Amino acid sequence: MHLASLLVMAGDAGRALEHAQAALAATPDHAEALAAARDAARALGDTTRAESYARILRGFGEEPRTPDEPVPGFGPRWAAETDSEELDDTEEPLAIPEGFTELEPEGLVEAERPRVTLADVGGLEDVKARLDAAFLAPLRNPELRAYYGKSLRGGLLLYGPPGCGKTFLARAVAGELGANFFALGLNDVLDMWLGESERRLHDAFAAARRAAPCVLFLDELDALGQKRSHLRHSGARNVVNQLLAELDGAQADNEGVFVLAATNHPWDVDTALRRPGRLDRTVLVLPPDFKAREAILRHALEERPIEGVDVAKLARRTEGCSGADLVHVVESAAEQALQESIRTNAMRPITMRQLEQAAQEAPRSTKAWFGVAHNYALYANEGGQYDDLLAYIRSHKLL
Repeated sequence: MHLASLLVMAGDAGRALEHAQAALAATPDHAEALAAARDAARALGDTTRAESYARILRGFGEEPRTPDEPVPGFGPRWAAETDSEELDDTEEPLAIPEGFTELEPEGLVEAERPRVTLADVGGLEDVKARLDAAFLAPLRNPELRAYYGKSLRGGLLLYGPPGCGKTFLARAVAGELGANFFALGLNDVLDMWLGESERRLHDAFAAARRAAPCVLFLDELDALGQKRSHLRHSGARNVVNQLLAELDGAQADNEGVFVLAATNHPWDVDTALRRPGRLDRTVLVLPPDFKAREAILRHALEERPIEGVDVAKLARRTEGCSGADLVHVVESAAEQALQESIRTNAMRPITMRQLEQAAQEAPRSTKAWFGVAHNYALYANEGGQYDDLLAYIRSHKLL
């Protein structure tokens, strides 16, 4: 409770709520902790949770305080709801305890509910099957999960060339479950102050555990969990160590928190992150095949004016393109049609000629990635971790 009061004075209502909840876990009927949790939730804008704590207080015969009334041991009022103009002339400003610095209020990573599902993902049937076996099927079948002792915790690493749908897949998994989705990027974690990055990472995992079942998505894992042997500064190594600890769930249970990570450079990811119990399953997300390219092109052209377009023919001519490349082809063709409409002063649809020209001029963004990846697949294939990548390279003659 004392730590929560210090956090309140520093304006950090999110962490204050976390510590007030820890106090309630030990003593559920602690009136001051309930009042603090209620006011912290109110300061964060979570009116539903604030009203829940208020109802419990009323059940104990406590009169709920208004936001401007003092919380015992928590200073005059919440800093986030105080204007300097509202302070009484006789009231002293909040003092920051010695040894503490004033902090700016920061929110936790916000959860969202994606509307896309795996049905919206074109192709990638093997990847969908792996995702279904790892998390979706056990969640849909609790009896089978209990029979086989299958846990709802775990992690899966998606890797492959850029623009092939790794982030979209992660959102589709959350949408398939109707679960909360937390997207954790570098800007959500890294901070210039020593120890702050580790705290942010811990807070993100704590928010995900409270919202379970959920999907926690770690984008660009090679930057967040880079090999510690490549890192010169202890601060960066500490972030990797904190991520390892959070994935282990040593201090809290990760049941119901499914961690999905994505990277274009799996060979740069710290090997400890990929051991069993952490990101122990790896799935290669390859460029879309013919059926997937056809589905992506149809979706990209769906609400655009077209004339004489053979989508199947276009899909055959765009082998090696990523999903992002295909969308770029359609955008380029739309730009040509727009320019032609301006020149002729008449609305012109997108034609097959424009799409074929755009496809011919568009670079294959996956080519450079395979140029680097094949060296790792050939010479750094420890334990067969890149067998599927090597088989694809050989079958498509990318060596």
